[in-house]
Amino acid sequence: MQERITTAGILIQNGKYLVAKREEKGSIGGLWEFPGGKNRYTETEEETLKREFQEELGLSISVGPLIHTHDFTNKDTRYHLKAYLVSAPMIEHLDLLVHSEFRWVALEDLSSYDFAPSDQEIVKTLLAARNNQD
Repeated sequence: MQERITTAGILIQNGKYLVAKREEKGSIGGLWEFPGGKNRYTETEEETLKREFQEELGLSISVGPLIHTHDFTNKDTRYHLKAYLVSAPMIEHLDLLVHSEFRWVALEDLSSYDFAPSDQEIVKTLLAARNNQD
């Protein structure tokens, strides 16, 4: 079985999380996600996130700490999903190149969105981290 790394960037501004809805095509079409994507074999995970945010949203980011990781299988490939906190200047505009819309969502509202299965695990981690702080 082939193995790949895939990444997700968790961008928080004014206490809300950036989520984006994939266009209605592909295996996760119409589902919400934390932006990111598949690692090219010569890239670091940080380089992957920076490239994906630039390609998909026209946004330059800085990559912070790893906050979540889990593995899943899709079409005979084993993916190692790694989610990092990312930061960016205050966002006024995003270029939606593979998404149909984006939203800023409060942590407690994330579970009401129809996330891609792999990103549902990230939501669980974010909610558990909040509960551990309470």
